[in-house]
Amino acid sequence: MIKDTWKDSKVTALFIEKPDITAFWSNIPLSSPTELVYCLIFGAQFIFSFSYAGVNRLSECFKVLSQRLISAFIPNDCDVGISLVDSMPVITCAGRNREAKVAREIVGKGFCSTKNQYYYGLKLHALTFRRKGTIPFPEFITYTPAEDNDLDVFKQNWGDIIAEKVIFGDKIYSDFDYFNEGKKQTWNIQMLTPVKAIKGQSEQEKQRNKAYNDLFSTAVSKVRQPIESFFNWLNERTTIQRAQKVRSTSGLLIHTMGKIAIAFIYLIL
Repeated sequence: MIKDTWKDSKVTALFIEKPDITAFWSNIPLSSPTELVYCLIFGAQFIFSFSYAGVNRLSECFKVLSQRLISAFIPNDCDVGISLVDSMPVITCAGRNREAKVAREIVGKGFCSTKNQYYYGLKLHALTFRRKGTIPFPEFITYTPAEDNDLDVFKQNWGDIIAEKVIFGDKIYSDFDYFNEGKKQTWNIQMLTPVKAIKGQSEQEKQRNKAYNDLFSTAVSKVRQPIESFFNWLNERTTIQRAQKVRSTSGLLIHTMGKIAIAFIYLIL
């Protein structure tokens, strides 16, 4: 049941009258995540019955809330020196010959290798703290059109703001020119990925290094596997990956960021 203190007057101020809603949510105290949940649930119900402009504000509200929840409630068992990075699709429609009809401003066409299918939608990117024996905890989350390259997204969003850590990713994040010795020395950052085949390498060279490359790739894949478990957990809890019933851009943003916020509430309560 919604607490009386979070009813009509506060919700109206938060979602309708406040000109800069994201600034307000950025400064709201987070000592009680439960009160945020109450406000969020009641606010969502209130907004959907009020105005389309309110829905646009709500999507931004979910985005800010999700990032606040991530930064404010980091578990003590997070290894801040080791991060895992990956992405997952949020699908609005699937099929090689299908055309996007919803949220064309923000979706794109991509290919999901795990499902072996082409799709239209978003790609959810996560950089997470490693936690021993359990799923990792998100450090940063963002979304892009499905066609955006994972490595480019990493560079644009996190390349210049993270340091003092080792990051484990899949082969798409392999870039020796970017993650060079200078970056390692200056920022103390290192990206480890399974060994990527070198174009033009002779068969003799491949065989000579095969045993080492296979062992190294297996070790990296084993360390980064929990982020796949995180995405599986996220989808099982929220069905975030299935967005075929979304009918607008704002609806897709609310679907994505709202379900992320809900998932993190599961993690911190």
